[in-house]
Amino acid sequence: MASPSPGLREQVLDSLQDRRWPVQQVGGGADALAKLETGNWQVLFLDRRLPDLDAEELVEIIKRRFPGIAVVVLDSAGGQLHPASLTSRTLLQRWVTPDRMVDSQALRTLEPAPPRRETGDLHPARESDERRWQDAAGAHADAAPPLPGMIGESAPMRRIYRLARLVAPRTTTVLIAGPTGTGKELVARALHLLSPRAARAFVVVNCAAIPEALLESELFGHVRGAFTGAVQSYAGRIFAAQGGTLFLDEIGDLPLSLQAKLLRFLDQKEVQRLGSSETIRVDVRVVAATNAGLDRAVEAGRFRSDLYYRLSAFPLDLPSLAERAGDIVPLAGHFLRCFAAEAGMPAPALAAEAVRLLEAHSWHGNVRELQQVMERSAILSAGEVILPRHICFPAAGRSRAGESASG
Repeated sequence: MASPSPGLREQVLDSLQDRRWPVQQVGGGADALAKLETGNWQVLFLDRRLPDLDAEELVEIIKRRFPGIAVVVLDSAGGQLHPASLTSRTLLQRWVTPDRMVDSQALRTLEPAPPRRETGDLHPARESDERRWQDAAGAHADAAPPLPGMIGESAPMRRIYRLARLVAPRTTTVLIAGPTGTGKELVARALHLLSPRAARAFVVVNCAAIPEALLESELFGHVRGAFTGAVQSYAGRIFAAQGGTLFLDEIGDLPLSLQAKLLRFLDQKEVQRLGSSETIRVDVRVVAATNAGLDRAVEAGRFRSDLYYRLSAFPLDLPSLAERAGDIVPLAGHFLRCFAAEAGMPAPALAAEAVRLLEAHSWHGNVRELQQVMERSAILSAGEVILPRHICFPAAGRSRAGESASG
């Protein structure tokens, strides 16, 4: 059940609670797509009023990528349900017809779908349909290529590629979350390059690196004489991103004193420079990133809840390197080729023992740590085959396997 309204989700869950079906709820279209990719679902109840995506477009995406899933669109304004763009053979054809509205009470009278049986027990015609749906879904699942500048074909990364390519052409605000070193800025740059704004500026602001006293001026600009030392006017980073993308890194470190002003900018698309009463209209797409849970910061009172919900219209949660272990060797090879090209020499190969050592490491520093380890290994190997003795992990993140193999 995907809806921005907790009340509506509870209403539907109430109606289905005695059906013994596994039911999960999500708060938006992006979360619904992510959930569909991780399980074997039959029906999606979808609110027409989503906070991040257009419901009709989402239905079309689901029809292409998950043709075996039935979709029922709900109207949260009237508390009613009706089927929207159902697939040609779905279990909901026994429940509702396109010309009939069904309210939430009617859900109690619906007949549940028969239990899912093993393939060998399926009727031949249903078996071929099931296989065709699964084949089609699998083909779409592998359709999204890596984002520009990114390496990896693991399932967690393919999910990121699909969701990022889905939201890139829009102006929707994106919140990229993930541990330090997972490539949040790379994803933000890819969103910019894949958008209609690619020819305009991509402006980066690290909210943790700029002193609080200067951050407001850096973001919103100032006029001459606005404060001591303001000898000339400054347009600010937001204005510098006009027509392009503003990337707010480490957004969780944004001072509370600036959060209200940033929220107003996101809502009104206007900036007011320090020392000026004039407001300037801007056309800027915002992508933010954090390595800490903003939801916990909201609970602790360090981050405004309204700004959090405004920023997280379309969340992208990047996996740690340990969660995408299949990408370790391809990434290592990519880094070795880059270092070799810079040095004007052939790229060294990885010995099998070195590969096993890399795969056994915990990688607390994620992709950034892997990059640094490969750079040191390339230097120590002098352009020859990289052996375990050439691989040195930072002491703070060294795994037991790494200690025993390199000791």
